[in-house]
Amino acid sequence: MLSIYTSTALILSYLYGSIPTAIWLGKAMYGIDVREYGSGNAGATNTFRILGKKAGIPVLIIDILKGFTATNLVYFVGKYSPGTVQFANFQLVLGLTAIVGHIFPVFAGFRGGKGIATLFGMILAVHPAASALASIVFIIMLMITRYVSLSSMIGSFSYPLIIILFFNETATRTQILFAIVVSVLVMITHQKNIERLLKGKESKVNFRKKKDITNEALLP
Repeated sequence: MLSIYTSTALILSYLYGSIPTAIWLGKAMYGIDVREYGSGNAGATNTFRILGKKAGIPVLIIDILKGFTATNLVYFVGKYSPGTVQFANFQLVLGLTAIVGHIFPVFAGFRGGKGIATLFGMILAVHPAASALASIVFIIMLMITRYVSLSSMIGSFSYPLIIILFFNETATRTQILFAIVVSVLVMITHQKNIERLLKGKESKVNFRKKKDITNEALLP
């Protein structure tokens, strides 16, 4: 049976993840629900695509913090000691709960985003060094291609490789397995993006200014 502290941490993790940053900020700043444009997702990628960096950067930062904060709630449970397998496993549970909240937010009719930024916040809390290297891969790919979806997939694919190649001795088996599962799930959730990339129809991120909402932005 779960203790009151464990249950509270899980509930808070879901609620943190459920904060619909892109939706609230888009409506507050532009009167726009980003789910009605672009990919239809309430995440940082679609916010960048539709509203540009002025809205995209805050959404990205807050969504990352959601995953990071939720995962670190393990320190307040008091049941697990840092460095133990149980501690690492409960971190993963809390982080995944936040991601579920982001994808199915209770504050936005259970229509959220894909959870990539929240996932990054989670892995940043679980394994800072490996996630930092994976983020460098992501940034390099984003600067080269300007495709957030492609950069996300390559960054997530590099994460388990980085752990296995550089941190195999310190990472737990659960962390390694989780890293592999994450890379597979990211590929699965980006099937439509992969199809658009192959057809040359995937939208590139807008680093400069707010993008005019045209028919191009209405692509699913």
